[in-house]
Amino acid sequence: MLRLTVLYDNEAYPGFTGSWGFSALLETDREILLFDTGWDGTLLLKHMEKIGISPACISKLVLSHQHWDHIGGLPEILHANPGLTVYVPSSFSEKLKREIKKRADLVEVKEALEISNGIWSTGELGDKIKEQSLVLGTENGSYVLTGCAHPGLDAIMDAALYYGDIKGIIGGLHDSDRFERLKEMELIAAGHCTTHKGKIKDTFPSKYMETRAGMRFELQ
Repeated sequence: MLRLTVLYDNEAYPGFTGSWGFSALLETDREILLFDTGWDGTLLLKHMEKIGISPACISKLVLSHQHWDHIGGLPEILHANPGLTVYVPSSFSEKLKREIKKRADLVEVKEALEISNGIWSTGELGDKIKEQSLVLGTENGSYVLTGCAHPGLDAIMDAALYYGDIKGIIGGLHDSDRFERLKEMELIAAGHCTTHKGKIKDTFPSKYMETRAGMRFELQ
């Protein structure tokens, strides 16, 4: 069982605050990981407190790409947990990588790699905007977790399929219109920067949901 909680998104459930950006918490039977930080670290920590998770419990932080709405909460997280291991695409600016190294263990990601047991990075994908996504393995298939999906669904799905069949995708899908890559999935949870939410919902009404801060998934 893998639990995924959306901590930060444009939209939010009652009791949470919507804000432009994305972050998700991953809880496995071994460790807790954070994927992206949204842009407002104070709000991110507030949402973590609301679900009963201390930032000190997080062992690894994965940053999808170097846009402000995905890394803005980084200083607050590193201040709250200076022992963190941070995984970033190797194309991150050298200045930012130096700053992270002052406060945490930094791992630069170029190729696909296993970040935790059953959780893999797709590796750094894309041309103009470099980005990594995560593949979340379960006993019954895998799920893809994206920040903004700037490299496009084709590149992300091709990389993710190396780890087996894809049951679902969660996160921002940007302006992708490659809907045929979604048709075999059981779950399409799109949010944040997804341009074609209405079209995806109309095409896959039984599979679609819009992600919101406070939303929780039990993936299996």
